[in-house]
Amino acid sequence: MEFKEVIKKRYSCKKYSSRQVEQEKLEAILEAGRLAPTAKNLQEQHVYVLQSADALAKIDAVTPCRYGAPTVLVVAFDKNNVFTYPGGKRDSGVEDATIVATHLILAAADEGVDSCWINFLDPEKLSEVLGLPEHEEVLMVMDLGYAVEGTGPLPNHSSRKSLSETVTYM
Repeated sequence: MEFKEVIKKRYSCKKYSSRQVEQEKLEAILEAGRLAPTAKNLQEQHVYVLQSADALAKIDAVTPCRYGAPTVLVVAFDKNNVFTYPGGKRDSGVEDATIVATHLILAAADEGVDSCWINFLDPEKLSEVLGLPEHEEVLMVMDLGYAVEGTGPLPNHSSRKSLSETVTYM
């Protein structure tokens, strides 16, 4: 699929079938995340693939906003392996993990796999229930799978502000 078509058609899926994502598609999606750029190429991201009933139940226990996907990706980053920007007030952890997550979402769409970025959760509680290392911070959770037939984007999906409202040339 052409990139313009991928970004135009991709939407946050809110209802999934039980159909599993094929392993080769999952690996292509994960590879896209691995190839995402990070500050100073530190590659501080860590992606957890949750597919077992036990692991999915742990996600369900910390958020009401999981939509039944058979696969969930948890994107985290190593807080001890980030680049600190000049001024010392920000580091690259959140933005690098966000770039990774965006690559995952767009690669999923390119593979014909639906997804939804989920951040309505307490990341520290999720880390605790999954037993993640203390040095990792969870950025987000991503449902991954195939939409139930007839499912589509929300009615406001195509509603976008004009460029003149969101861009300023200086």
